[in-house]
Amino acid sequence: MKKLFIKTYGCQMNTYDSARMADLLAPLGYGAVDTPEGADMVILNTCHIREKAAEKVYSELGRLKALKRAKPDMLVAVAGCVAQAEGQEMVARAPVVDMVVGPQSYHRLPEMIARHAREAGHVLETDFPALEKFDSFPEVTSDSGISAFLTVQEGCDKFCTFCVVPYTRGPEHSRSPERIIAEAKALAARGAREIMLLGQNVNAYRGTDSHGRAWNLARLIEALAKVKDIWRIRYTTSHPRDMDDDLIAAHGEIEKLMPFLHLPVQSGSDSVLAAMNRQHSADDYRGLIARLRAVRPDIAFSSDFIVGFPGESEADFEATMALVREIKFAQCFSFKYSPRPGTPAAAAKKLVAETVKNERLQRLQTLLLDQQDQANLAAIGKTMPVLFEKPGRGKRQWVGRSPWLQPVHVEGAASLLGTIADVKIACLTANSLHGALVADAFHSVPA
Repeated sequence: MKKLFIKTYGCQMNTYDSARMADLLAPLGYGAVDTPEGADMVILNTCHIREKAAEKVYSELGRLKALKRAKPDMLVAVAGCVAQAEGQEMVARAPVVDMVVGPQSYHRLPEMIARHAREAGHVLETDFPALEKFDSFPEVTSDSGISAFLTVQEGCDKFCTFCVVPYTRGPEHSRSPERIIAEAKALAARGAREIMLLGQNVNAYRGTDSHGRAWNLARLIEALAKVKDIWRIRYTTSHPRDMDDDLIAAHGEIEKLMPFLHLPVQSGSDSVLAAMNRQHSADDYRGLIARLRAVRPDIAFSSDFIVGFPGESEADFEATMALVREIKFAQCFSFKYSPRPGTPAAAAKKLVAETVKNERLQRLQTLLLDQQDQANLAAIGKTMPVLFEKPGRGKRQWVGRSPWLQPVHVEGAASLLGTIADVKIACLTANSLHGALVADAFHSVPA
């Protein structure tokens, strides 16, 4: 067996892509290993969203250079969004790289390996053949775990002025519903009991079935809910513009669709939202939250926020704080604005000072963390169904997730793994809930 090491940076989409790359290379005799030492092939699956992402990749390539010196036939590939954005520069700057493959071209890895063997030179693939990629997916062979990722849509047509995704992932493209359902069944057969549907704008899903009929995300979720051994369904990441009536209704009608939604807003200021090209207002967002709570009163929300966007005034920032206080989020991700080369916002002139960005981020995160603590504290004393995913650190300890995505720790038998059991929450630690199994704990799951 040849040894394959994949290091994954960034989002859930990259985690999914890394698993599919492993599936693609398995027929060539590659088996996954946990370290790059002694590997026959190393893949760095990169992300371009965070600041200095490319520099982290080059730093890792510097470490791999020494390993390749000891094993010259080791293949080094860079995949993902940094590869898409900087492929030619990467080959020139880091000769250790044998192959560069963009996120829409990794289905060509077997062909690229063959080309490299024939031509003994650098091989680059950074096109956007999304349809070809989706059609080339092999049957799932890698371990999925109890909770599994499933890509249904890729790319983005929204062109937020701060974001590189449209330039690295290409335009929006949706997989066919039949292929998604078949993959969900394959994941279930390998032990998955929860699926997280993935897309850059997952609620922009617009698939077409073999009869030419259009499907939206709500219809897809309804079909996936009929897969017997899939007990829970989630989706991320959503855009407020794509929360249609059907999807909102689905949150009140489909039992397997969990009551937790990540719905990024980025700012509470209409002027900042306009500068970001978000194409929705703060009140539009408030209206969506109200409609979702009307159909599913126990739904919890998380969001993304950027502070210090060019031109953001103190009043703009206070509008964001007011939105957060009003909505009350269960979880959130917040970041200082940093420019991404090639995006419109990178050319903006009215920059916010770093000291101001730091101070605003601290204020926002203090509020968000307090809201997260309040949401978790509200669980104490309640009994909730928990899907157990893995062993904990302690003896006989098991870790699962509540319907609201909170980690929950209990003591129990190994038979808990892969089941849903009722847990009475007793206390809260920094990042998780702790509780005890109730009598007759095993929970009936939706049919």
